[in-house]
Amino acid sequence: MNKTRARSTLAKATLLVSLLSGVALTLQGCPLVVIGAMGGAVGGGTLVATDRRTLGAQTEDREIQVKAKSRIGESLPDQAHVSVTVFNRRVLLTGEVPSDQWKQKAEEVVRNINNVNSIVNELAIQGASSLSSRTNDAYLESRVKGAMVGEKDMRANYYKVVSERGTVYLMGLVTREEGTAGANVAAQVPGVEQVVKVFQYIKPEEAQALSAAAASGASAPVAASASEDATVGAVPDSSVSSTPLGVQAPAPVKNSDVHPGNPAPAAK
Repeated sequence: MNKTRARSTLAKATLLVSLLSGVALTLQGCPLVVIGAMGGAVGGGTLVATDRRTLGAQTEDREIQVKAKSRIGESLPDQAHVSVTVFNRRVLLTGEVPSDQWKQKAEEVVRNINNVNSIVNELAIQGASSLSSRTNDAYLESRVKGAMVGEKDMRANYYKVVSERGTVYLMGLVTREEGTAGANVAAQVPGVEQVVKVFQYIKPEEAQALSAAAASGASAPVAASASEDATVGAVPDSSVSSTPLGVQAPAPVKNSDVHPGNPAPAAK
C-alpha cells in the first residue's frame, strides 16, 4: 500500500470514529447530513438526520431547559439531584430528591416557566444516585441509541433517550407504531431495567409532513393533534437500580404520567 492510499484509508477510519463518537449528540436532535462520506470503505449512501420539531420549538426547548435547571438549582436543597430534559415543550424531570415536598416543588418551579406544555415528573424520593450509577446511565443511553441506529427501517434521531438508575425514558414526536418499535428496541438492551414512554403521538401523515419540512429546512407547524393521552401510570419504584450488563429478558415497558404545564395562550 503506498503512502497516499494509506493516508486516505486513515482519514476514512478517523471520520468513521468521529461520526460514531458524535452520534449521541446527533440523536438528541442536532441535524446531520453526511453524503457518501465513507465511499467504498463502508459502502456508498446517504445519511440524513432530521428533527421533527420546528426550529422555534427547538429554540424554546433550549430556553426552557436553561431556565428550569437554573431555577430548580436555586430552589431545591443541595441533596437533590434533578435532571431536566425538554422535547417539544414537554419537560421530563428525573433524578432524586429528599422528600415528596421537594418533588412537588421542582414541578411547581417548572410549571411557572412560560410555554411549558406539559410536565412528566419522574423524580424518585431517595438519596442522590452515585457517580457509578450515573456513569452506567450514560453508557446505557449510548447502548440504546446504538441499538436504534442498528435497527433496520428505524430513524434513531426521532427518539430522545434519557437513562436514570437503569430506567430508560423515551421522548419524541412519533407515531404509535414508531413509539412501540422504539420501546421494544430499548427493552432488549442488556442492563435496562425498565422503559418508560414519554412520547407525544402524531398521525402517520403528520409525521411525514414534519419530517419532510425538517429535511428541507422549512418551518412546519407543530402537529396540533400530538396526543397527550399516551401517559398513564406511576413513577418508577424508587428501588430500581441498574444491573450488570449481560443476557436478560426484555425490560418491562410502561407509559409515563403527564401533568399540565404553563402553555402559551392559543392565538386568536
